[in-house]
Amino acid sequence: MTSEPAVMEDTESSGRMSRREVLQALSGLMLGMFVSILASTIVANALPRIIADLGGTQSVYTWIVTTELLAMTATVPLWGKMADLYNKKLLIQLSLSLFVAGSLIAGFTPNVGVLIVSRVVQGVGAGGMTALALIVMAAMIPPRELGRYSGLFGAVFGVATIAGPLIGGVLVDTSWLGWRWTFLIGVPFTLAAIFLLQRTLHLPRTPRKQVSIDWLGAFLITAGVSDLLIWSTLAGNRFAWASWTTAAFVTGGVLLLGLAVLVESRAAEPIIPLSIFRNRTVTLAIVASTLVGVALFGGTVFLSQYFQFSLGKTPTIAGLMSLPMIFGLLVSSTVAGQLITKYGRWKAYLVAGAVIMVAGMLLLSRISAGTSVVTVSIYMAVLGIGVGMLMQNLVLAAQNDVPAAELGASTSSVTFFRSLGGAIGVSALGAVLASRVTTLFQEKFPTLPATGGSTEVPDITKLPPEIRSVIADIYGQATADLFLVGAPIAALAVVAVLFIREKPLHTLSGDERAAQERMLSD
Repeated sequence: MTSEPAVMEDTESSGRMSRREVLQALSGLMLGMFVSILASTIVANALPRIIADLGGTQSVYTWIVTTELLAMTATVPLWGKMADLYNKKLLIQLSLSLFVAGSLIAGFTPNVGVLIVSRVVQGVGAGGMTALALIVMAAMIPPRELGRYSGLFGAVFGVATIAGPLIGGVLVDTSWLGWRWTFLIGVPFTLAAIFLLQRTLHLPRTPRKQVSIDWLGAFLITAGVSDLLIWSTLAGNRFAWASWTTAAFVTGGVLLLGLAVLVESRAAEPIIPLSIFRNRTVTLAIVASTLVGVALFGGTVFLSQYFQFSLGKTPTIAGLMSLPMIFGLLVSSTVAGQLITKYGRWKAYLVAGAVIMVAGMLLLSRISAGTSVVTVSIYMAVLGIGVGMLMQNLVLAAQNDVPAAELGASTSSVTFFRSLGGAIGVSALGAVLASRVTTLFQEKFPTLPATGGSTEVPDITKLPPEIRSVIADIYGQATADLFLVGAPIAALAVVAVLFIREKPLHTLSGDERAAQERMLSD
């Protein structure tokens, strides 16, 4: 059998990218990923102002976040499959172009309806960038060295996820800019990413014959996931959790996904190859990623409401309050990546990250309107440290344990289920928050209309101090309840990573492994 070092010599003579070329290519990838992920969270601190200006409701608040996550989630597997079949560089540039289009539509939106449509377009583009960036990395860099770069990408993902509210808050509080710039600010950076990728990303072309896409499978997966997410968002507000409407939504979603599994099992080029689920590492990484998505997005997206409504902070200050989580995630992700590259061991970081993440969720379940900023900051830093150690290394574990031909599908599957978990977390926990706020408001003000559910989100700056104080308590208690619900979900991720078997990291890049596999099969 041909050894990896021998193949490495052959592939290096045929043009393995140098460290400088890799870093140049990563500059465009990281910038593109930053702005695409930023779109998911930059509106967080701006949403109270956006909803007030456009006359939206608490349900609309959730939907502005959820629709972007939903579109990103539903299209990630399709982008991943196309990466195995078509030119990766052109696909990334296409995804970024879609993101630019969605951002421009959102920036000039006249009403809530157009805004939600624009978020769908943004989500499709973000789904492409989220999946393709990791796939291209795996093609360029061996898993043994990937930890160093994965740490950087994990940091970019985390910083974009949590820095969005800070940037959005500053824009909202700047009178000559306003909330529309939360969407427009990403346009020049996205165009810069497209230009950088054109100049720096040079991947070998590997054309395939008889290329086909399982469009029916893609449609069924998208429809089934969308059905269940729409149900989880509306249940408890528009109709009861235990109702005929719930039964119809759940039955429809399960049937669509069941048909998707049937179609995928017979497709020549399935969107999500069912064979990857026979791989224990990939399956457990998918389970853990889903749970991380639920915990991270489901809990943190609504922290901006807590900062503004419960602690009385401005959008800018609310954004600054997310910095402890950013620093925790940045440091842990980068340090863990460097240590993995140095020593080649990775499972300990998965387990430690999962445990610390649960601790952070439990700590945040103790917050209230009276919690000090310092205490909240410590709790958020703990959560950030845990997520930083865990999130990106789940992708590394999956990429290291599959054939090169399945790198795109396995990477996009892990990313897909993480995004799916995020969308589920935002929609389901958002519904829980709306229901909890409604219940608490009706308890405090039995003669007044509720602020949750389908009624409008209050403009807290215009309320009398005594009413403002009660609403602060309501949102503080409701937000703490979200983390209390999310903690046991995050705890399941600990169980999943404990059962992942640690395997030595490959020393060849994805393209080099593909060449080796082709040689061995001939």
